[in-house]
Amino acid sequence: MNGSIFEALQINKVYKEIFLLSIPNMLTAITVPVLGMVDLAIMGHLDSEVYLDAIALGSVIFSFIYSIFSFLRMGTSGFVAQYFGQQNTGKQIITLYRVLLLAFVAGMLLIALQLPVEKLSFWLLDATQEVEQNAKQYFRIRIWAAPASLGIIGLTGWFIGMQNAKSPLYIALFVNLINIALSYVLVYHFGFLSAGVAWGTLIAQYAGLLLGLWLIRSQYRELFSQKRSESLIQWTELKLFAKVNTDIMIRSVTLIFTFSFFTAVSAQFGETILGMNALLLQFLMFFAYFTDGFAYAAESLSGKYSGAGDGKAFRAMSRAVFRIGLVISLLFSLVYLLFGRNILSLMTDIEEVLMAAEGYIFWLAIIPLSSIAAFVLDGIFIGTLSSRPMRNTLLVATFLVFLPVYYLLKGSLGNHSLWLAINLFMITRSLMLGYYYRRDILSVM
Repeated sequence: MNGSIFEALQINKVYKEIFLLSIPNMLTAITVPVLGMVDLAIMGHLDSEVYLDAIALGSVIFSFIYSIFSFLRMGTSGFVAQYFGQQNTGKQIITLYRVLLLAFVAGMLLIALQLPVEKLSFWLLDATQEVEQNAKQYFRIRIWAAPASLGIIGLTGWFIGMQNAKSPLYIALFVNLINIALSYVLVYHFGFLSAGVAWGTLIAQYAGLLLGLWLIRSQYRELFSQKRSESLIQWTELKLFAKVNTDIMIRSVTLIFTFSFFTAVSAQFGETILGMNALLLQFLMFFAYFTDGFAYAAESLSGKYSGAGDGKAFRAMSRAVFRIGLVISLLFSLVYLLFGRNILSLMTDIEEVLMAAEGYIFWLAIIPLSSIAAFVLDGIFIGTLSSRPMRNTLLVATFLVFLPVYYLLKGSLGNHSLWLAINLFMITRSLMLGYYYRRDILSVM
């Protein structure tokens, strides 16, 4: 009897921890696609599809660029959560210094290499001359935000690893409110068009970085005042850090390649299909970022529990996150199926795009169900620093499923082949990660 009561209390504690972390993380995560939707909506209500398509292509470029450095968040959160479970404050602080230094160097490198990056990006992306011209203007302004953007990514990972979900939310809300306000004013009141959205992003990113540094100083002053013997250069740890983050980088680049390919191929079907797919893809991204709130909670807690060697709490947390994820995916599928057309009409009033989208709403209803397991498992794998299965899964799902399905069926299904391929891509990720989860993680916890 006492054992049953204890288990019930433990389960309730785990659910409480998940929701305390996941709700702020969820709000933080959805600010990213919400901002993307707002940017597209600002462009979508202008008198031409050119501006909408330019922002869509420009955003793809930066998504790809920053995906290369997404390990600044994921790797950092995994390591810091492990150190949190071990109560090793020295390594928590050293990891923060390392990630901020790496973010600054990487950001400056991107600025220095902006010309070849621009040439390669627009060589790979197929668009009309007018769309490309506006997208280049957007790129040349926003690239100067790279150090700040990468710094925010690293700070977010550190806060998540420290079981602190509120600070990333404050940063995200601050950044996005500034971004939206500036973009609207610059586009509609000063006529900057694509450049206005870029300037809004640039200014907001640096403001967000300053806020993040201030939050660390104010919230962790005591932690930084402690004496520490650790140094930035510790070869054993740096080797593990490099291994995990290299796997995460390959995984992330492969993932963003898939979605970049999706957008690039969309352009070949014409400007209407490109605009429609860009808008519909925001539904998938919104769901992904929404569920990332729970994936981030899984990162924090799985890292903490595995670092502390608490297998019982780890298993309870895993079951709880899966149950929550399933309920959320069912709700999203229902909302997309019933109200997808209405939501689209809020984002654009271009009738050709709205009419084209009606035949694709059913794909949106399938996406949440096909992808939820992959999103949740990603968080668990990051928290336990199990990076290789994540890498292998993405390589298989992209190059052995997504691309073959598209190329085999594009002649008969057209644009529908892209949406079928992306759903099968998600299903493959879910199945493979589920296999690795049972084999590599549950077997040792």
